[in-house]
Amino acid sequence: MNEFHIPKSYVAPLLITGILLAAHISFGILDTYTKLVSAITAAITTELLLHRFVTGKWRNLSSAYISGISAGILVRSPMIWPFALCAAISIASKYVFRFRDSHIWNPTNFGIVVMLIIASDSMAVLSIQWGNNMWAMLVIWLVGLFTIWRVKKFHICATYVTFFLLFAWVRSVYTGQLFLSEVAPLTGPMYQLFVLFMITDPKTTVSTNKGQMLVAFLIAFVEMFFRLGEAVYAPFYALFIVGPIAFIIDKLIREKKERQISEK
Repeated sequence: MNEFHIPKSYVAPLLITGILLAAHISFGILDTYTKLVSAITAAITTELLLHRFVTGKWRNLSSAYISGISAGILVRSPMIWPFALCAAISIASKYVFRFRDSHIWNPTNFGIVVMLIIASDSMAVLSIQWGNNMWAMLVIWLVGLFTIWRVKKFHICATYVTFFLLFAWVRSVYTGQLFLSEVAPLTGPMYQLFVLFMITDPKTTVSTNKGQMLVAFLIAFVEMFFRLGEAVYAPFYALFIVGPIAFIIDKLIREKKERQISEK
């Protein structure tokens, strides 16, 4: 009997759909389904049009679905257009900001940060915690981390969470706040999307396991300073800065090694 196997391209879309359903059923995090659908539609439409225009081919839409559903979960606004615009910006960034024929920012992270810069008066980012319903958070984390382990990205999540906890303790000592209050953001859906999808994005992570763990540490480290500066959306800003720098450096190092090998 053949073992049941889910194609890798379907793993992330299924996981993020599960997070959405669990979070909405437990806490009603979606304002309306219209806003979610507008984000997904904008992401898919932008992906289809830009990929067709740039390459002349049609593209698998799993990445667009993830960006759309992420924008639908993360964006908070009484209006519909911020959801659609965030999703469209996220996808467009893949075709505009590139290095050596690869996009350098995680699309959703880029879209969120840009929206916080240009439209902060019209939108915010979901940052609620799970409250007393810890079972929902635990189930999603366990399923999510098991899935990430299956696709060989668990070390990235584990490194980030480990250093987030360490730097939370550092912050608590420095500020005098309770350690648990510094750790609390980790229980929110915002962080679940950030840890399970953004920092593990295969298209924008560096090439080696050690490098990926170093980048995860650096993201947590830079985030600590944003948090000390009372930046509410510290993880997004940290990834926005660290991610593309690490990606470009990794590309240059690999190219140098390849040239050295070819010259021998």
